[in-house]
Amino acid sequence: MTDLPAKYRAVSSSADQAYHSNDHASEAGVSGDEPYSTIEHIPAAARTRWTYFLLGCAILLPFNALFNATPFFLSRLAGSPFYSTFTSYLSSVYTLTKLVCQFYCTLTSKQSSSSRRISLSITAMTFVITSLCLSTFIRGTPSTFFAFVLFNAASIAIAASYLCTAVYAQAALLGASALQFMLSGQAAIGVVVSSVQVASSVIAIWGSSPKSVLTVAMRANDRTEETAARIFFGVSAVFLCITLVVYTRLMRQPFHKPVTGAMNHHPGDGTPDERIGLIADQRRIASTDSNSHVYRVFGKNLIFMFSIAYVFVVTLAVYPAITARVRPVDPSIHPLLFTAVHFLVVNIGGFIGQSSCSFPRLVVWSGRKILVLSLLRTLFIPLLLLCNVERSATTPVPSIIHSDILFMIIMLTMGYTTGYVSAVALLAVSSLEHNPRLGGRREDVDVAATLGGSCMILGLALGSLSSFGVQAML
Repeated sequence: MTDLPAKYRAVSSSADQAYHSNDHASEAGVSGDEPYSTIEHIPAAARTRWTYFLLGCAILLPFNALFNATPFFLSRLAGSPFYSTFTSYLSSVYTLTKLVCQFYCTLTSKQSSSSRRISLSITAMTFVITSLCLSTFIRGTPSTFFAFVLFNAASIAIAASYLCTAVYAQAALLGASALQFMLSGQAAIGVVVSSVQVASSVIAIWGSSPKSVLTVAMRANDRTEETAARIFFGVSAVFLCITLVVYTRLMRQPFHKPVTGAMNHHPGDGTPDERIGLIADQRRIASTDSNSHVYRVFGKNLIFMFSIAYVFVVTLAVYPAITARVRPVDPSIHPLLFTAVHFLVVNIGGFIGQSSCSFPRLVVWSGRKILVLSLLRTLFIPLLLLCNVERSATTPVPSIIHSDILFMIIMLTMGYTTGYVSAVALLAVSSLEHNPRLGGRREDVDVAATLGGSCMILGLALGSLSSFGVQAML
């Protein structure tokens, strides 16, 4: 993956020399004064980018692990009054908790160490995922299990909020390349999880009829979901541990310290002795200054923030609430496998969409053009409602699209545009060169990127609520 030009970056000059010196030499034709040779620089840059790729995976892995284990959760709640509404409760608790916490983390992003937030949040998520793994060995009452899962969902949402804001801010300071790798990691983890789901579906339906598979899936004492959840939670916990170790080692590298130092250091005027007397005053005004800073950046970049949020409003309004109810037109295709494949197709589209932003010619920098692309995605809602969706006998919306291939093409396109539009909006809003709304202020870059990540969560929450209205049309 090639780097974007050095002019897109927003780290301090010392950090530029330590991390981006090779880019200046190759792209701008200027030799830097960095203490690292080209041979040393290449593995340093690659190590940094792939570390942020892992961090991108870690941001969404707990979310995917939580919702991928829904069959296991439902098997423990079978026969209880919580069974029919559990999925709605789970998604609502997660998205609303993360929305509130993300807002707080964004406002306080300048008041604490981003490196410390990343380390502590990954540690917290590891403990939560481990507790969910241990729950597969223990059986209790449905009400206790219901409360346990929702508590863990809220805990994951809180930890993920701290992780998301800190990673977005650091990646933005490192430049477009690191930010792109982080976004690709988010998309890649979705592909991996969906691939596991498809493989599990193939194993489940092997040699069985659709009716028999659905019957087995509804049995409360079935062990398949329990074993699958145990393995997935265990692998997720191990992956988070590996990510924490890799990130900790990166933080100790000399070539990365200028970047974290530029972000975690809050400069002041005067000598050290003079600054000691100002600590009390600085603490009193820090919160006010930080809040006004965030509001100013948000207001000036509202067009990007709306575009990012609306991308996920449209996506979550129909996916998976409506798309999971689409049934194959071909009777030889098993519905369980059909649904699993459609998840995989969407995630592959998202991965391709985000990865395509690594090619500079495909990146759109104009805020108005990005807004138009975001608004055009509204067309996916009526398109999917016209597919072969399970609907009531009195629904006014007919089924017109009777093609499994066309449905998958629509899902691939929706996934691609979700990844592409959200990625270009994040790249554009944090670009000093292409976003005049930043006014050349480097201190606004990480705030803009963090706000963009927060708008993603806002879009997810609003989209989840919108799905109830879309489902009412069926």
